[in-house]
Amino acid sequence: MPVPAKMRAVVLTGHGGLDKLEYHEDWPTPQPGPGEVLVRVGACGLNNTDINTRTAWYSKSVTEGITDAGGKGGFDNADADSGSWGSRAIDFPRIQGADVAGSIAAVGSGVDASRVGERVLLDPWILATGDWLDAGRSMYFGSECDGGYADYTRIRSENAIRIETSQTDAELATYPCAYSTAENLTARSGLQPGETVVINGASGGVGSAAIQLCRLRGARVIAIASASKAEPLRQLGAAQVIDRNQVDLESAIRDAAGGSVDVALDVVGGDSFMALINALRQGGRYSSSGSIAGPLVEFDLRQLVYKDLQLTGATIVPPGTMQRLVGLIEQDLLQPLLAQAFPLEGVGEAQEAFLQKKHVGNIVVTT
Repeated sequence: MPVPAKMRAVVLTGHGGLDKLEYHEDWPTPQPGPGEVLVRVGACGLNNTDINTRTAWYSKSVTEGITDAGGKGGFDNADADSGSWGSRAIDFPRIQGADVAGSIAAVGSGVDASRVGERVLLDPWILATGDWLDAGRSMYFGSECDGGYADYTRIRSENAIRIETSQTDAELATYPCAYSTAENLTARSGLQPGETVVINGASGGVGSAAIQLCRLRGARVIAIASASKAEPLRQLGAAQVIDRNQVDLESAIRDAAGGSVDVALDVVGGDSFMALINALRQGGRYSSSGSIAGPLVEFDLRQLVYKDLQLTGATIVPPGTMQRLVGLIEQDLLQPLLAQAFPLEGVGEAQEAFLQKKHVGNIVVTT
């Protein structure tokens, strides 16, 4: 099919509230450059990066967590000069959306024309060549470059990964950010078969993905989430689910584990941080990929030193991670958790629903 000159797109015009998202029906369709492909977007999933980037929550001047009010209206003390995950300024207007499933509509020079028509899942990490951990030269799709809240998007050819599956585009759009982040989060902890891992924030996209990935590694999973979400998490493979509103979270973790735990995976931070650290065994490992409840925590350094703990952060995902996940999807070893789907013009409503945190898994928009 011919590619139209204009397309629908939701455009972020600056940092701030939901009013910064504008829906257009006459936005210029991008053209693939050398080594790039043009993808017809079938669906695009939401993730915390959308909220964090729109509100400039990443800037160090913001010290609170992602509240419903802050996520909807923005943060007055945000610093636009360091509003991205890499503490850089974002160029506006910007089309957000990292989690794209669709098909290749056109290719740029240097890309085999036979790829047109391929069904693809996009790897959102556009990594620097050479040193892939170079944050200054790496980009995140929908952050440092335009993403998938549109009819069409373009990306480096190697980031468009061919996939053969019966899952729908909406289901596939639940994977890229959440599962690649969860895989990196888990891998950074060095989780081994037979170990016990506690996952804080287990009902969100990353947490629910981590349950599945930890179970595939042969670990025993203890999930922390709202009590109302316990049953879906057990169905995913959690051995026990702890109510996140427990007054003594450390004791609840120890009771569920029958002692201390080997690994703690955390996307929440805030007041729950120290309970996770305290519940770790001697030589235990903690890995974090987020702090939605607050980035500033109190930390007893003696726990790190005298318990021989290992603490790691997990942001930039190693090359090859999405390819491995696509393989697991094609083998039906991963379960998509599609909580709700919105039309493209409803991105703002979708973000509102995302911020309410009543869902398990992921929310997507479809084109």
